[in-house]
Amino acid sequence: MKKPHILTLLLIVAALTNSCRHNSTPPTHSAYYWSTTWESDSAVSAFLKANDVRKVYLRFFDVVVDGSGEVMPNATVRFASPIPAGLEVVPTVFIVNNCLTKDVSHLDELLLRRVLQMCETHDVDSVKEIQIDCDWSPSTRKAYFALLNRLREGAHRAGLRLSTTIRLHQLAESPPPADRGVLMMYNTGDVRVKEKNPILSLDDIKPYLPHLEHYNLPLSTAYPAFQWELLFRGNHLVGIMHGDDDLPMLPGDTIIRHAPGLQTVLKAKDAVQRLHPEANNEVILFEISKNNIQHINQQHYEKVYSH
Repeated sequence: MKKPHILTLLLIVAALTNSCRHNSTPPTHSAYYWSTTWESDSAVSAFLKANDVRKVYLRFFDVVVDGSGEVMPNATVRFASPIPAGLEVVPTVFIVNNCLTKDVSHLDELLLRRVLQMCETHDVDSVKEIQIDCDWSPSTRKAYFALLNRLREGAHRAGLRLSTTIRLHQLAESPPPADRGVLMMYNTGDVRVKEKNPILSLDDIKPYLPHLEHYNLPLSTAYPAFQWELLFRGNHLVGIMHGDDDLPMLPGDTIIRHAPGLQTVLKAKDAVQRLHPEANNEVILFEISKNNIQHINQQHYEKVYSH
């Protein structure tokens, strides 16, 4: 029998070695924190420790169009607790899409200055990156990409990376000008439809997945760890309930509860693994407010991180 060439054997050994090295590296455990008050209370601290979470994407503020038509910061986070030692924080800013129809030629400077001032004021000294979250559309794409280009230059001068969220429908577009992206594997459906889970549905993500395989931007992936209570009046969505008395209920109203099924999340993670495995090198849960931690079983978090 013909012996294999020595070069072939070396290539096989190298491939196996690389495969083992890749498979033996556990993913980074991260999480979003989207509440308007940062409190590393016992529930949050216990979650961070139990799940070995080393990085938190902390929403600093939103950017909105106010009543006078001006682009303004809104819903700024309040720091009720210090940032725990050893925890990396990624300041995250949500920009409402209609802001991009206004003059945002100086928004990058204002945004970066405000983030850095907040970090200094609240002793957030573990920052290596800032993130922008925006559900931009084809009509605002040009303005958003120009904003990111300017912001990335400013961030690099400050020694920071720039990342941006990527929604599933944006995978068909050219990647935005950022150092990396976070694929949002949640909020995949229409919240106004009573019969389907809008948090995550495999049917909803399926049409977008073919674009993922060759998406030309380094990615991490965020998976859902929250639930919604939706108040419907007939077939009309009244709103999302954030507390028992949050929205007035009338006779005949119904509350629809949606939560991400664990098996659905794991199947979505498997789909990402097949098409863009590097995107699972960092697994991010959205999000770890105290309310979500209390309502979702700890085993859910563990399995999503470790699967």
